[in-house]
Amino acid sequence: MKLIHHGLAGVQNGRAVLLAGLNLLLVAVAPAQQLLTKPEWLPDLGIGFNESYDDNIYGYSGQGLQPKGSWVSTISPRIGFDFAPLFGSGSALTGLTLNYSPDIVRFHAAPTENNDVHRIDTGIKGAVGAFTFALDNSFDYVDGSRVAPTYALNQLSGAAGNQFDKYRNNFAYAASRERRNQIQDRANATLLYDFGPVYIKPTASLIDYDLNTLWHNTSKAPYLGYLNFVGRSDVNGGGDIGYRVFTNLALTLGYRYGAQSQQQFPTYISTDFHYASSTYQRALAGIDGRLWHWLEIKLQGGPDFRNYNIDAPVPNHHPTKYYGEASVLATISQNQYLTFSYKQWNWVSSTGYVPLFDSTYFLNYHWNPFPRLGFDLTGKIQENDYTGGNDTVGNQPSVRADRLYTISPGLSYAVTPELAASLSYTLNSGNNVLNNLPASDHAAYRNYIENVVMLGLQYKF
Repeated sequence: MKLIHHGLAGVQNGRAVLLAGLNLLLVAVAPAQQLLTKPEWLPDLGIGFNESYDDNIYGYSGQGLQPKGSWVSTISPRIGFDFAPLFGSGSALTGLTLNYSPDIVRFHAAPTENNDVHRIDTGIKGAVGAFTFALDNSFDYVDGSRVAPTYALNQLSGAAGNQFDKYRNNFAYAASRERRNQIQDRANATLLYDFGPVYIKPTASLIDYDLNTLWHNTSKAPYLGYLNFVGRSDVNGGGDIGYRVFTNLALTLGYRYGAQSQQQFPTYISTDFHYASSTYQRALAGIDGRLWHWLEIKLQGGPDFRNYNIDAPVPNHHPTKYYGEASVLATISQNQYLTFSYKQWNWVSSTGYVPLFDSTYFLNYHWNPFPRLGFDLTGKIQENDYTGGNDTVGNQPSVRADRLYTISPGLSYAVTPELAASLSYTLNSGNNVLNNLPASDHAAYRNYIENVVMLGLQYKF
């Protein structure tokens, strides 16, 4: 009950205004929608409203800094274009999309976390004879604070000082980091040539994070426990060869050559000069298609051969790592299905210096007990393991392995074909994986619990 009632009085007026505004919007739009029909090149037009309560927005452990909660209001208009129909039915283009879907996010008890996310997604798809091609790009600009969070109970020195929160779980600050001022860009390109049972698919991809938060020297007050974030990127290119052993199932072999970049701190910020930029080559084997009519699978994995720069804090500058990713869709019945995905790869830390081995496992069960009612149960496990590095000075960034367990049940209900409502609960549990840490590393500060309750409304014009 404390979770539900905490801060309720402070946002009652805000929620009342939100619901009243939605009601006026529906009243105003309904008559116009009966008269107007969306053109074919405007497939998506809508708006969403979410109200949630997060009882630990910074992922504090409670050992030093105590969890801080806040009501969060989000408005999400969206508009999506597909210009391919304008080229006629004989065009090589099957998709030419442009989507703009911003999020306007307000934290009632923590204004420093307010942010506006401007999300622009573009895509091109088409086919010419035996050739098919696809290019998609997702560009996000987060208009948020340039001041990063500080994980310290106070800025005192000596016995009175308490900066033990700097040993927080890696996932504790991840959500807060995503709310800071930054640019994110993700792109994928594929070209497929199909001749009989064999196909060739050249491919390229990009991940680029440009963090715009301010840097400070964290060795002295008033910035003890402050988080410095760095830019990082991954770009690669290569291709796959597939052989269809059955009509809907292919075995694949692939190769990638790529580079990862991690920004290096200048000496006035940190005396730790390490950074983990590298190049790599991957040899991949996989399976793609339907094993049975109800089971669709896509899997690739193989060795990742690294070549780190001379200043990377690793015991071996030419190690062999593992790369793997998979997605599985199992259709249990007409109204039930399971979705599973996983990815394991070598990446670089957003707080600088070191590489990490990043693992993500995701499972979702969806059920429609009635035509308008949907139920989802989602589970997720994430792990960031830094122990492959050997940077053990200062804050010892390589002496860390953190895990996050997430479980989230949710309901959705289609009030009308245009209006849908949703209710969800999310439990996040952050845990330290290293059980043999000395007392000086304050392992208890790496564990935290977070609860989020969310109510949402979506209207599609």
